[in-house]
Amino acid sequence: MDKQQTWNLGYWLLALVLLLMLQNWWQAASTMQPVPYSEFEQALAEGRVAEVLVSDRTLTGKLKAPDDKGKTVIVANRVEPDLAARLGQYDVPYTRVVENTFLRDLLSWVLPAVAFFAVWFFLFRRFAEKQGMGGFMSIGKSRAKVYVEQNTGVSFEDVAGVDEAKAELSEVVDFLRHPEEYGRLGARIPKGVLLVGPPGTGKTLLAKAVAGEAGVPFFSISGSEFVEMFVGVGAARVRDLFEQARAKAPAIIFVDELDALGRARGAGGLVGGHDEREQTLNQLLTEMDGFDSSVGLIILAATNRPEILDPALLRAGRFDRQVLVDRPDRKGRHAILQVHARKVKLAPDVDLEEVAALTTGFSGADLANLINEAALAATRRKAEAVAMPDFTAAFERIVAGLERKNRVLNEHERRTVACHEMGHALVALALPGSDPVHKISIVPRGVGALGYTLQRPTEDRYLMTRRELENKIAVLLGGRAAEKLVFGELSTGAADDLARATDIARDMITRYGMDEDLGYIAFEAQRPRFLDVQEQVAGGCRVAESTQTRIDAAIRGIVMGVFARTLGILEANRDILEKSAQALLERETLEEADIRALTTGLRTSQTPAPDPASS
Repeated sequence: MDKQQTWNLGYWLLALVLLLMLQNWWQAASTMQPVPYSEFEQALAEGRVAEVLVSDRTLTGKLKAPDDKGKTVIVANRVEPDLAARLGQYDVPYTRVVENTFLRDLLSWVLPAVAFFAVWFFLFRRFAEKQGMGGFMSIGKSRAKVYVEQNTGVSFEDVAGVDEAKAELSEVVDFLRHPEEYGRLGARIPKGVLLVGPPGTGKTLLAKAVAGEAGVPFFSISGSEFVEMFVGVGAARVRDLFEQARAKAPAIIFVDELDALGRARGAGGLVGGHDEREQTLNQLLTEMDGFDSSVGLIILAATNRPEILDPALLRAGRFDRQVLVDRPDRKGRHAILQVHARKVKLAPDVDLEEVAALTTGFSGADLANLINEAALAATRRKAEAVAMPDFTAAFERIVAGLERKNRVLNEHERRTVACHEMGHALVALALPGSDPVHKISIVPRGVGALGYTLQRPTEDRYLMTRRELENKIAVLLGGRAAEKLVFGELSTGAADDLARATDIARDMITRYGMDEDLGYIAFEAQRPRFLDVQEQVAGGCRVAESTQTRIDAAIRGIVMGVFARTLGILEANRDILEKSAQALLERETLEEADIRALTTGLRTSQTPAPDPASS
């Protein structure tokens, strides 16, 4: 019985009780008239009473004819002890009745107890629901949401930018539609498919699309919903989930956030290690071994932390396939933008190809948020359609943060920020292969950004050379170099730039082996950066102290060598730097066309960076 049915039954019971009470009150009010004892005696004396019923507490007289108020019965409290003798004076029959108070006495004890239990049960149920425990009889029941074809609302047409993953999962759909075809040559379909990828790339959407395409029941549950405060509940829910799925096979079981349930056993230094979560994981492993994939039951799971999963989950026979759902490339981003743009009205000047080029590194969820923010920006300015400037404003809001025009800087700070941002831009324009500068602003944004320089990548890059990495460092150091050149002193505005530049230089030495003197050696263990999980390696670099000193010197040599080169670029273009910084101070924001006009005659750099070994 679901919650809605329980509430409906409660309403009917309450209505029935109220109806009975109303009926009892109406009958009493219609047929009985409480009167004083003297009036009762007067009615006896006048001969209007046909019969008298005597109880321990009351006298009830049935009238021979209705009175002027239409009452046929009058009731008075019994007050006289010699009533029998006095009634004998009248020619009226009277009887003695024994009042049965059993039901009244029973209800006086039962109703308070029932009311107390009902209040206690209601409060406990509310507490249990808030704690995620469910009712008394549903603690061990699976809480999976069951979808079928008509209400998943998702198909492969709604999923874009992950063509390889869609192709892999199309085979699963085909198997669920035609299971007999796959057994013709003795092949078996994989029992489990693990969707691996960064957050927001569409793993859950892909799983729902599989169910929508196959038209089979789709059991969707999060890994965290198996783990409860009571030991054994999670394992019971796993058993119940598989029992439900087997009863409705062919079906799909989808476990989202598998890492909440499938973390490697023994991780975290637990003594004994046999807690509720591990019992639940053991039951899941047992269930995956215990069913035959030929019945049409397939398990899909999604995680963005594959490196922490228990190896027993990933072995052959359980999650046989691991499908990568990565961030989309430029073509994929364009396809995703087209899918989400169906819901908004676009102006003729909107070029989704250009938006896709601007959004390198965005996931599917980021692109959906970009479309929404652009639509909100158009709505705020009372436009009829979403135009290209709305997409630019949305991109800046997502990447740089919300504008904070109420943060007022003094004139010296504004000039420092303007020179800093123009330093970034001029170095980027002067270095070959750098991303074009799209926009410069000195309007404060976000938490700590006093200005920003927006570069637009021309293509997706997966490999970078040493020269390209040094150019990235040079662009980052452009702001610090401009401040030193123009003002002759340093400020705190380059803190984030210096941290990022140092990280790149450290990776060049310790991970990529880009120092000839130290050799082609990785001094730092591979960090799990596949899904942007930044974890520190315990103990730092596992090298000798003398080698660590050389590594530090090499990192400093790269950063300082690139800084000298960056300072030389700005010295050669100091007139353009000061002119552009003044224009930025006056306008606060410079677009791409303005930047090109101000940097005419810019001297570019073709000289390679100094060798850090000689620094």
